[in-house]
Order: sequence, then C-alpha cells, then structure tokens
Amino acid sequence: MVDVREGQTLDRLPEILKHVKQILATRVVFLDAQDAVLVRRYSETRRPHPLRRSETVERSIVEERQLLDPIRNVADTLIDTSNFNVHELRAHIQSRFGKGEKAKRLLVSCLSFGFKNGVPLDADLVFDVRFLPNPHFVPEFRKKTGKDPKVAAYVRGFPQTQEFLDKVTDLMLYLLPHYVEEGKSYLTVGFGCTGGQHRSVMMAEEMTRRLRKSGYQVKALHRDMPR
Repeated sequence: MVDVREGQTLDRLPEILKHVKQILATRVVFLDAQDAVLVRRYSETRRPHPLRRSETVERSIVEERQLLDPIRNVADTLIDTSNFNVHELRAHIQSRFGKGEKAKRLLVSCLSFGFKNGVPLDADLVFDVRFLPNPHFVPEFRKKTGKDPKVAAYVRGFPQTQEFLDKVTDLMLYLLPHYVEEGKSYLTVGFGCTGGQHRSVMMAEEMTRRLRKSGYQVKALHRDMPR
C-alpha cells in the first residue's frame, strides 16, 4: 500500500515498479474517488489531509492528484471508490482479485439523479425517465420525494411506468449474467429525471427491489435527493 505520505519516494516508484514487473508477476491497483467524495470523507472522519499545511482540503487534494499522477499512469487497474463504503470495497476487491471460483457477487447500484445537475460520470447505464408525468407539478407532492408511498403510487399508476419497468427489468436480467461472466463486479445503473427528487428516486427504489428479488446484491443511491 502506497500513498502520498511516501514523500520523495513517490518519484522513484514508477521505475521501481517497472523493475519489479520484470522479476515478478505484479498488478498495480490505483484507488481513486471523486473530489467531492474525498472532501466529505475527510469531514466525516475529522482527519486532516496528510498534505495539509495552511491550504484547504480541496487544494490539498489537487496537489495530491498531481503527485500521484505518475503512479496512476502506470496502474494496471483503476477503481473508483466513490460509491463504496469500506465493507463494499473489501467485497469488491475480494471478488475481483481473490482466488478460486469466478466472482458471482456482482454489486449493482441503482442511482437516481437530476439531469439539471449533470449525468453521473460513474454510471455504466443511464435511463431517462423524464417522459413520465412529473409529481413536482402536484402541490401535494412537490416537497416530498419518490420514497414517499403516495408519490411512488402516483408515478407507478401510469401504464407507461409499468411498461418501462418491465422492459428495463428484462434488459437488466439479460445483461447482468453477461457482466458477471466478463468479470465485472460493480455496476452503476442511473435513472434520471429533471431534479432527481421524484420519478428517478421511485425508479431506482423499484429496480433495486426487483433485482434484489432476483438474487442480485443491489443498493439504491440517491445523488440529488435531500437527506
């Protein structure tokens, strides 16, 4: 395990790795995360950034990226940990690099988001659900989210909702075994509406329920929904 605290040794590491690979079968794995996630993690753990001097955490992260970039460039595998907790990351590493039977513990994240805030960069598949009637224009639902039973029932009540869910479920159940066969152990499926509050939230929750019922390890994430 190497991080930015190695100091001047970092400059020598790419050449050291090159030499080691000539002697031993070696795989370099680089763990990364989105800047906003890193800032949140430092805030939640109340730990200072190892490069912190007088600058902010954000500036320290920029400097850290610059120092680690040469190592990132020689890595064999890049893993974005933004949507993992520590337990999920451990399971992901074990399933991807562990010995024995081929990994069958594909972790699927059903992620809701609002297009007005941008498409998630880490989404493998994206479905646009803005074609559905918007609960935002129903005064009773405006300040609620798609996790509210009444809002969910409203969205679910349209024929096109059920048809869409059935077709996407069929597609996912077709695709997931092929992803497993190819060795993929983490898949992010995005559902986007305008603001990421109602339709996309309901869809992510429902797809999570359906895929979990089919035996997959699934979690629902809501990027833009108020906490």
